[in-house]
Amino acid sequence: MLNIRLNDLAVEALGPLGPLAAMPPDRLAPGFREIIADGVVLTGEVITLGEIPAWAGRPPGRHADLTGWEGSVTGFHLEDLLPIVAGSLPDGEPVISEEDQVLMLRHGLGFALEIAKAAPVPVRCIVATNSTNGTFRFHRARPGESWLQADLDSYRLDKSIVVDRGPATLGGTPW
Repeated sequence: MLNIRLNDLAVEALGPLGPLAAMPPDRLAPGFREIIADGVVLTGEVITLGEIPAWAGRPPGRHADLTGWEGSVTGFHLEDLLPIVAGSLPDGEPVISEEDQVLMLRHGLGFALEIAKAAPVPVRCIVATNSTNGTFRFHRARPGESWLQADLDSYRLDKSIVVDRGPATLGGTPW
């Protein structure tokens, strides 16, 4: 079962197409295609992009659970892979335009759908953008564990999208 949820800010940003605004796989930026080429790897109980990086340590490391470890290890900034022009405020805080936030959402959603398809176990992919950055991360879907709050609209500054893939027996979302 595939389930895509958007908070109100993401719905407003993507407009009437909503989840259909996902960037098609063949139009994803090259960096996304390179990452997915390394594969989604299941090592014991944890899932990662490619092999577990040396810096990650043994799961769960300093995290409370495996989900927290995976969310940390699989997370990256979307603006690092896209031609985003970030301005800055006088204090140095980056500022990303609404147009570029939507671009990050579209690529992040398209990438999330590819990860969900490639994952050998049920997964949750999380895409979020705001005026300072965009992030992607994913983790194995485990009952009782999640990287995020159940109410996506509680993220008042982020445009948030969650892509869940797994059997309906996992109890829907959040897991």
